[in-house]
Amino acid sequence: MAVPYHTLDEIKDLDFVAPKSSDNGNLIIEGDNLIALKALLPQYANRIDCIYIDPPYNTGNDNGESKGWIYNDNVNSPLIQEWLEKEVTPDDMTRHDKWLCMMTPRVKLLRELLSDKGVLFMSIAHHEYHHLECLCDEIFTEENYVGRFIWKRKKQPSFLQKHIANVTEYILVYAKDKSKLGKLSIEKVTDDTRRIDNASNEVSQRTFKKGLRVKQNTKLIKKGLYKIRTMELEFLDDIHIKDGRTINEFKAKGQFRNKQADIDLFCEEDLLFITENGGFRRLPTKEEQEKQKTVVDLLLDWGDNQDSDKEIIELFGSKKFDFPKPVKLIKNLIASVQDDECIILDSFAGSGTTGHAVLELNKEDGGNRKFILLQMPEATKAEPKKNICKEITRERVKLAIEKFGYKSGFKYYRLGIPLDAETMLAGQLPTYNQFAKYVYYLCTGENLEAEDKINEADFYVGEYGKQAIYLVYKQDYETLTRLALNLTLAEKIKTQQPGKKRIVYAPSCFLDEEYLTDNQIEYVGIPYNLFQRNQ
Repeated sequence: MAVPYHTLDEIKDLDFVAPKSSDNGNLIIEGDNLIALKALLPQYANRIDCIYIDPPYNTGNDNGESKGWIYNDNVNSPLIQEWLEKEVTPDDMTRHDKWLCMMTPRVKLLRELLSDKGVLFMSIAHHEYHHLECLCDEIFTEENYVGRFIWKRKKQPSFLQKHIANVTEYILVYAKDKSKLGKLSIEKVTDDTRRIDNASNEVSQRTFKKGLRVKQNTKLIKKGLYKIRTMELEFLDDIHIKDGRTINEFKAKGQFRNKQADIDLFCEEDLLFITENGGFRRLPTKEEQEKQKTVVDLLLDWGDNQDSDKEIIELFGSKKFDFPKPVKLIKNLIASVQDDECIILDSFAGSGTTGHAVLELNKEDGGNRKFILLQMPEATKAEPKKNICKEITRERVKLAIEKFGYKSGFKYYRLGIPLDAETMLAGQLPTYNQFAKYVYYLCTGENLEAEDKINEADFYVGEYGKQAIYLVYKQDYETLTRLALNLTLAEKIKTQQPGKKRIVYAPSCFLDEEYLTDNQIEYVGIPYNLFQRNQ
C-alpha cells in the first residue's frame, strides 16, 4: 500500500526560540519517519542539500551492543503485519530482510528530497554495510557512489570481544548527482573570500556588473540600507531583476575585503549572487577549490563514543540516550559540504546530535544552515507514554541552545491526518494552506515557494509556467459538499491569470467539456480523481 501524504501540525507549545532570536527555519517533527519524509515532499522535494542518517541496524551481540529494533510501518501485507511491533532480535533469521524492507522506501524518499547537488551520509556497522551499499547502488546508481569513511568510534576495544577488536564504524556517502557535487573538504575557504561584505575597518564603495544571480523571489531590490547579521550593506541604486538575474549595474557601499578587480572576476565567472537578506555571497573559484584538501577516508580525530556520552551527560545530567553520535563527527560531515546556507535533514534524529552540530557550526562560522529532525516517539505497550522526540530530541536541542548561547530556535511539528479520500470523506479535513501546498506539488512535482500568494477567498493556489492552479475547497465538511466549479466561478477565474491554462481542483463540476476546453480550464475532482492522478 502506498504511504499517503499527511499534514504536519505545528505544536506551538513545544516551539522554542532563544531570546532575541528566530527559529531560523529549523524543524523538529514527531512521528514515523517514513510518513514524515512523504509529508515533507510538497515543501522540500529537491531542496535538501545534506542528509545524515544513523538508522537502527542488526549489530548482533558482539561488544554487548545489541540494538533490537521494531518494524512498525503501516502496511497491509499479511506477512509484514506479523512483524509489526515485534522486536527484531539478533537471532531472527529474517532480520536482514526486515531491515531492507524498512530502509528501502525511506532511502527512495531521501533521494527525492535531495537537491541536485545534495549528498547523503549514512552511518552503518559492518553487519548491514554490504546490504545498504547494494540498496543505494540500486536507488542512486553506482555512478553516484561517492565513497566510504571509516570512523574510529572507540578509543579502546571492548573486553568482551573474543577475536578481532572492532573500534570502527562506516559512513557511506552517495550523491544525488555526483557531477554536481563539489569537493568534500573541511579546509574552509576563509570568510573574506566567501562573504565579500565581511566585517572590516574600511567602509568602501564597489560597482557590481549585471548578471548576478539573486536568491530571492523578487523583481526589484530597492536601494537602501540592509542589515546582514552583524553587518550592514547599503545599495546606492535600485537593482532590477529578470529571470533571477540582475539586469543593471549598481553600486553598493559596505565593508569589503575584496578589490574591484576580484569582484569583477566573481561576476564574470558566475560565482557571485545576492542572498535572501540582501547580502552578497559567492562560490569558491576553481583555484580555491583545487587548494582545498579532500577529506581522507580514515576519520581518526572526529569525536568518539566517549565524547558523545559526555555531551549527553553535560546537557541532561545523566546518560539519557544509548549510542549517540558525537557533535564533532556530524559537524565535520556537514562542514565538508562547503555550503553555509544549506538545509540539513536527519530522519533518524535520535538524541538530536545533528541539530546540535548545525547550531554549533553556524556559531563558529556565521553560517545560516537550517536543520530538519525527524524522530518517532517509540512508545510501546510497556511504555505507552514514551516519547523520544519530545523528551530527548527536542530537549537536547533546547538545552544546547540555552547552555551554549546559540541565537536560534525551532518549530515543533507532529504528524497529522492522512490526505486521502477515506479520511476526507470521513470529515477529517486539512487546512486550506496544507491542502493547497499538497495539490500544487501533485500538479507540478515542484514545491510551492510563494506560499504568501495563496488566496483562499479566490481559491487561488499559485502558478507554474503557463499554468494557474486553483483549489475549490473549505475546511468544513458541510460547506465542502456544496462547493463546485460552476459557471459563476469559472467566469471569475477566466479574468485572472490571462494567457494561462487554469487547472481547477474541486469536489464537483457543473460545466460541460466544450466550455472547459474553449476556456482553457482543466477540472480535477477531489478527493477521488486527485489521488488517481497521483498514481
